[in-house]
Amino acid sequence: QVQLVESGGGLVQAGGSLRLSCAASGRAFTYSTMGWFRQAPGKEREFVAAIILSGTTYYTDSVKGRFTISRDNAKNTVYLQMNSLKPDDTAVYYCAAKFRSLLDYKNGYEYWGQGTQVTVSS
Repeated sequence: QVQLVESGGGLVQAGGSLRLSCAASGRAFTYSTMGWFRQAPGKEREFVAAIILSGTTYYTDSVKGRFTISRDNAKNTVYLQMNSLKPDDTAVYYCAAKFRSLLDYKNGYEYWGQGTQVTVSS
């Protein structure tokens, strides 16, 4: 089993920044694809960003240039730095991990965190 614990959410004004963290335990973190997803009220959960084993990163179009995903394998932690936040970024953000089909960075995540709320005021 893998446990994922997110932190760093909160309330911020539009244009501000937040950094989300996701601490992983229970399995070799290094050999995983890690992703961030979000779910806004009344909407389906959507892919935000992912980082694969090689360190290559992927982003949904709406956050490119504003969000940065990174990982620290020594700390078993993945981060999402969010800059220039907009009210449309308001959502519960989830960290996710997968250990199979590592290049399929949008689908098939096996483990999920409990989520952290991000609220961006206008």
